[in-house]
Amino acid sequence: MSPEPASAPAKASYKGWAGIRRAFATPSAATMAVLGFGSGLPFLLIASQTLSTRLRDVGLDLGSIGLISLASFFYLLKFLWAPLIDRYAFPLTAFLGRRRSWLLVSQLGVTVALFALAFSRPELGVAGLVGWVLFASLCGATQDSVVDAYRIEIAPDTAQAALAATYTLGYRIGLILGGAGALYLAQFQGWAWAYVAMSALMLLPIATTLLCREPVAPASTVVRRVDFLGAFWQPISSFFSGNGLALGLALLLFVGLYKFPDQVIGVMAGPFYLDSGFTKSDIATVSKLFGVWMGIVGAFAGGAAVAAFGFRRMLLVAALGVALSNLAFLLMAHNPGQLWAFYAALSADNLFQGFAGTVLVAFMSSLTDRNFTATQYALLVSLANLPGKFAGGVSGFLVEASSYSTFFVLSALTVIPTLLLLAWLWPRLRESAPVPAIESPPRVADDGRRG
Repeated sequence: MSPEPASAPAKASYKGWAGIRRAFATPSAATMAVLGFGSGLPFLLIASQTLSTRLRDVGLDLGSIGLISLASFFYLLKFLWAPLIDRYAFPLTAFLGRRRSWLLVSQLGVTVALFALAFSRPELGVAGLVGWVLFASLCGATQDSVVDAYRIEIAPDTAQAALAATYTLGYRIGLILGGAGALYLAQFQGWAWAYVAMSALMLLPIATTLLCREPVAPASTVVRRVDFLGAFWQPISSFFSGNGLALGLALLLFVGLYKFPDQVIGVMAGPFYLDSGFTKSDIATVSKLFGVWMGIVGAFAGGAAVAAFGFRRMLLVAALGVALSNLAFLLMAHNPGQLWAFYAALSADNLFQGFAGTVLVAFMSSLTDRNFTATQYALLVSLANLPGKFAGGVSGFLVEASSYSTFFVLSALTVIPTLLLLAWLWPRLRESAPVPAIESPPRVADDGRRG
């Protein structure tokens, strides 16, 4: 499962359908599927629905559950320590190389934290559980940053869509096991066994990290500063020096708005399913199993589409698709309790979520300077999630003041600023061209503002 050397894929062509098949068949793609699995597995267990279900199951009130969920906020702050990941190897495991040293330590940390959470007793006090959730989210966020950097550095730009798709496949399989799998185990064996089993599954990505190859370190095209300014400001200044201030700000705003229509309805999805008359078993089957697999189909479709047609046109298709998929929930709103409407809405939602996710990953990868891979990509990922997360937090007030139908229509209309911005960016974006892995040119039009 070890990927080919980073310099090898640069010589290969990944254009056309034969190139797409070649990209998906590379050892790097298989490696990214397993590393994606390691990133997706802990997320629901420490930062989302599985943990909140466990806490509710033992009798915690909703207010406490909401506050405990803030302990996973490291996932939105990973850009703060990403400069350390970009610059140094982790001391105790430095013999593995800069990327794999951090990857192994973070995976071991997630494994230990999940095992410890198995024996936490939140009904007797939440202090210990909160501490382990904090530690697990720190390690999980670090793992995500390193995996993103590894993916960008292990293969050329033309193979990134395939790697993004296989990473998404592994990530979503991890979500299935960390969500539905853990819930089924908790139902029949208890929460302790569920978390022990999940911690054991982390041995697979750990073994992959030990077996895979370290990416060839890119030849630095900048003089790295050794002070605080160099570590934390230089990646940001590099982004703007390469793109110019106006274009750089527009690109960041576009990334921040791109997932907004999808994320703004995320908080209301669960209550809407229940209010539409569906049981918890219906929700588990349709949302956690069927929906995730539809997302995997969408992710691979997105990877193939970007590889075949480039990311610029696919950004438009994906943005429109996500907005229209929000309108698909009107089927459920007007046909409460009808499973066909539930399946239809979740099909549209997850297909375009998966498609848009892969397209966005490929686009953000093309914006990343390989001198600062982990830092810049972590910033972009955080930016892509923050606006929608904050807006989703107040979405309940909008639903109460109007209706679910009105809310879904308004959420779809939030794509308009994204489309207007994409229209302005359209002539200024250029598709990625095959380049040696050691180079890192900004993937924007050369308008005289590139350094």
